[in-house]
Amino acid sequence: MNAMVPHPAVPAEPPRWPSREATQAKLDRRAAAAARHTASQRFTTADRVEESAARFAERICLYYGDERYTYAELNAAINRAAHVFRDLGVRTGDVVAMCLENRPAFFVVWLGLAKAGATVAFLNTQVSGRVLLHALESTGAKRVIVGEECLANFDAPGLAERAECWLWPDAEKPAPSALRARCSQEIASGMACASSDNPPAAWRDGLVGESTALYIFTSGTTGLPKAALLSHARWLMTGDVMQATMDVGPDDVFYCFLPLYHGAASLSAGSTAFTCGGSLVVRRKFSKREFWADARKYGVTVCQYVGEICRYLLTEAPRPDDRDHRVRKLVGAGLLPDVWDAFVARFGEFDIYEGWGSTESNTNTINLDNRPGSCGRVPFWERTNLRIVRYDVATDTHPRDAHGHLMVCEPGEVGEGIARILAIPDVMGGRFEGYTSKEATEKKILRGAFAEGDQWWSSGDLLRFDEDGYCYFVDRIGDTYRWKSENVSTMEVADSLADFPGLETITVYGVQVPNVEGRAGMAALVMQPGQTFDARAFYRLTEARVPRYAAPIFLRLAAAADLTTTFKLRKVDLQREGFDPAVVKDPLLVRDDAAGTYVPLTPAAVVRAIGT
Repeated sequence: MNAMVPHPAVPAEPPRWPSREATQAKLDRRAAAAARHTASQRFTTADRVEESAARFAERICLYYGDERYTYAELNAAINRAAHVFRDLGVRTGDVVAMCLENRPAFFVVWLGLAKAGATVAFLNTQVSGRVLLHALESTGAKRVIVGEECLANFDAPGLAERAECWLWPDAEKPAPSALRARCSQEIASGMACASSDNPPAAWRDGLVGESTALYIFTSGTTGLPKAALLSHARWLMTGDVMQATMDVGPDDVFYCFLPLYHGAASLSAGSTAFTCGGSLVVRRKFSKREFWADARKYGVTVCQYVGEICRYLLTEAPRPDDRDHRVRKLVGAGLLPDVWDAFVARFGEFDIYEGWGSTESNTNTINLDNRPGSCGRVPFWERTNLRIVRYDVATDTHPRDAHGHLMVCEPGEVGEGIARILAIPDVMGGRFEGYTSKEATEKKILRGAFAEGDQWWSSGDLLRFDEDGYCYFVDRIGDTYRWKSENVSTMEVADSLADFPGLETITVYGVQVPNVEGRAGMAALVMQPGQTFDARAFYRLTEARVPRYAAPIFLRLAAAADLTTTFKLRKVDLQREGFDPAVVKDPLLVRDDAAGTYVPLTPAAVVRAIGT
């Protein structure tokens, strides 16, 4: 596969990078931290919370607005919730769903349920109706604890019959009494007289490291979300591994504005903070205007990012105090090279841990060397279960050799990331824990990749690596498209054009053109407030930055970006709507090479564009 590469993903003259052995030594420390947890261990999420409360009792665990909770205080509140849940009949192995926005109550409910022995299903606070019903059905939850701020989501047919609703109040966002009345219990009312002591460990008898602790729904951009299984050991491993990776401790402050129902926040930031005794600053929703003010107010040292977050921060007007902060570490995914360089140039030097993986994946990579644009390094392929194998975008298949085996990519080639599924007794590393749906789990497994009977997790992501073993995310398989016999990476086109003056976001995708082979490029553009789109200047940028076949043919001037709740650009609706003016109400433009610009879309203009 020859994916379009508009410009190098690393500087033309990079500084000296660590040796392969030095990077591997860092990876070995991560592996040692992960190996401390086993499938049979009896130490669970609840035990980590109690251990942290004992070790870091008087240190601040949570900041929320002007509220603050020490580890001891938060543990006491969690204990009271656990006793209330137990009194209401929650037992080990029960599945209880919860739907709350980012606030201290999220931790109290989640970890209180964990101490009662329940498996907790995190529900997306932005969904309702059929999607919400699907979430309850796919997890088998018979009870759901609903924050008052989310009650309106449950005002739909069939939901009340599917699960009993228990209310957790929210003084900031009160709901109408009619909605409150639909809940059979108000949990918080019993907290005042509940015990604040750690509940008996016997409540969790039978739970071990490999037991499912959480159901976390994927934040995919297509179809109904899938509920990924996440074990107690996996949550604990993540905290230990990230502590070893970032060398964080009790003096560190983590900024948490991503939704806690998603793995990036609860799994990474939450687990790491409890492991090292650091503080979590919890914010309901991301605000680019308040980001640095919060960082200064709370002394934030570590921040997660996902998708477009860093680009959004760059769209704010420069300030004299842009570098007046204590943030020193960034960890996340989706930081493109142009944004990386601009972010560092403006806000200062950081240790940036760009990674690749997913909530459910059985492998991952992470950039430990601060190499711009890379999502991690594989110094020695024999030391990992990850492989990058050739993938044919045109036929949606993996080419195989004469022996019927998949073919491993060479440096510079683009292919799918896959990972050997390991099943070593009592070892958690390399396991694929899958989804609640057996069908969905099976679809992610490749069999007979290199030998009869082997099993590999299929990521659905296209990656490449260079001669030094540094890996780079290219695109989702469904997002890369073929046009004029060339493969086009939507991510690389977006990366090449994203610094267009006045642009806030760009979403690139392929659309079907009637009676034309392949898919034509289209870009949805959102301009910053007060900025006007210059079609001729954008055309000139495409000519300078991308091959002619990769330049978007159609443009959609959107009022706002279509994003998931974790700030990933959602393309499925944009692809479905295409460039049909009867469906799309935003202004539509089409490329005009003869005029050297983009012009308003008309049937004649489309014919001219497709024919060039």
